[in-house]
Amino acid sequence: MSSFVCWSLPITLLTLLCCSGSGEKAFEVHVSSEKQIVEATGSLKVNCSTSCEDPQVGGLETTLSKRVLEEHPRGKWKQFLVLNISQDTSLLCHFTCAEKQHSEHLNVRVYKPPAKVTLKLQPTRVSVGGTFTIECTAEAVKPLENLTLSLLHDRETLQNQTFGGAESNVTAIFNRTALTKDNLNFSCQAELDLRPHGGYIIRSTSESQVLEVFEHTNGTPIDIIIIMVSILLFLFVTSVLLCFILGQHWHRRRTGTYGVLAAWMRLPRAFRQRPG
Repeated sequence: MSSFVCWSLPITLLTLLCCSGSGEKAFEVHVSSEKQIVEATGSLKVNCSTSCEDPQVGGLETTLSKRVLEEHPRGKWKQFLVLNISQDTSLLCHFTCAEKQHSEHLNVRVYKPPAKVTLKLQPTRVSVGGTFTIECTAEAVKPLENLTLSLLHDRETLQNQTFGGAESNVTAIFNRTALTKDNLNFSCQAELDLRPHGGYIIRSTSESQVLEVFEHTNGTPIDIIIIMVSILLFLFVTSVLLCFILGQHWHRRRTGTYGVLAAWMRLPRAFRQRPG
């Protein structure tokens, strides 16, 4: 008899502990949404449910405005529409069953798409082998850890840059070298990948700009040759005129008249007569 008492006491205590633990986990609470990210000031449908057959009370707690779209006749589930979500927030779904309350959180993030993407090209004209810089800027994008800025040549991706940190205007700087004499067409693309949060990919592309590439010649450029020839011709003509003027002054000092005028006077009258 004493042996039975010794064995029954631990078994009874173990049974009570197991029953007590299972009582705390007697029902479950679930909160879900099609996505966990929403555009700033947007709305989100949230489902709140429980495994309790006859919950006493349940709902969704949030500081944001909400309204009930649908609900189970006995309150086992409810669908809410949460309105005007302007910043990251946490939603609390809770139910009370048999005087016990369980709850679950749903973290919702807010995104801002790259509405404006710009490209700055410096310089806009280089020789083959010359270097140039391209700046790609996207304004007020969120979340930055899901953003990629890409440099495109026509439709080909040349370089990428990813980001992190707080919301802000972001700029990617790409240094490149012109390898051909063909003009190059560049654009910047911002890609916001929201798939990890149940969303989709949002892309925005800047206006394209053309880099003018010219071939550098080893010899003297033709425009420099033309300039040099023009200068030499000008100097030659100027020197001839100066020599002529000085010669006439010298001739006048010796003879009292200009040599050209004397030669003109020596011509026959018929040649000197102006046409009427």
